[in-house]
Amino acid sequence: MIRAFKLEWLKIRNYRTFWVLLSMYILALIIISFGGMFFLEYLKSKGADFEGIDPTILPIYDFPDIWQNTTYLGSFLKVLLAFIVIISINNDQIYNTLRQNVVDGISKKEFLVSKLSFIAGLALISTFILFISGLINGSIYSHVHGAEYVFDEMEFLAAYWYDIFVFCTLAFLLSLLIKKSGFVIIAITLYTLMFEPIAGLILIESPWFKDTFWSNIPQFLPIHSLNDLINVPFPKYIFREIEDNIPLSAIAISTGWLIIYLTSIVFILNKRDLK
Repeated sequence: MIRAFKLEWLKIRNYRTFWVLLSMYILALIIISFGGMFFLEYLKSKGADFEGIDPTILPIYDFPDIWQNTTYLGSFLKVLLAFIVIISINNDQIYNTLRQNVVDGISKKEFLVSKLSFIAGLALISTFILFISGLINGSIYSHVHGAEYVFDEMEFLAAYWYDIFVFCTLAFLLSLLIKKSGFVIIAITLYTLMFEPIAGLILIESPWFKDTFWSNIPQFLPIHSLNDLINVPFPKYIFREIEDNIPLSAIAISTGWLIIYLTSIVFILNKRDLK
């Protein structure tokens, strides 16, 4: 596994596209993490309010709420990390580096572990950035301090890492099925941001399906189950009830999809002739 991981590093360390995409992702994540107060200041300057409440006093950076708030916003960027995975897998297939790895004695299992480690590493980098930005923003803006607040509800960071890992594993699978990175990028973007959300909305809100068996289907869809790991937190600031924990059902469903993805990847690698 170690040598396979070293080969993975050799592939990407001088690959400019990887570093450009990763830098763009990190920059976008930092902007989202630190831009909340600037956005509220902008709303205030435009005369906006939330039912008479000055938007700048909303405690979006208060401990421990900050962890759910920032991970929810950060989860929208995971598609950018998926692009990196897609390009990485696609390059292995275009330049036959996977075939060469097998010829050189790297087993398919080692290849799989190296790619999953690569995905896990990307997710860890993203999670670490959110953790550090959360500590910085919380220390500046939070009205409460102390370890019991700072380290409370940090399970949302674990859910955030898991969200990225499962989603990028889906990107891994699609890259093996469709050998054109452009097609995979378009497909996963449209499905994530358009096709599944629209289909779910129709099943939940349409008068033909509402309050029927079909309205329960969306929670079992792959993207919906990942989105359910970290629910939208902001309605609580206008005194509306929210889901302020990680639903076990979402964990179970997303884990089920992860097993399907991994099983499919193993099947494809075992069936594909690489020699």
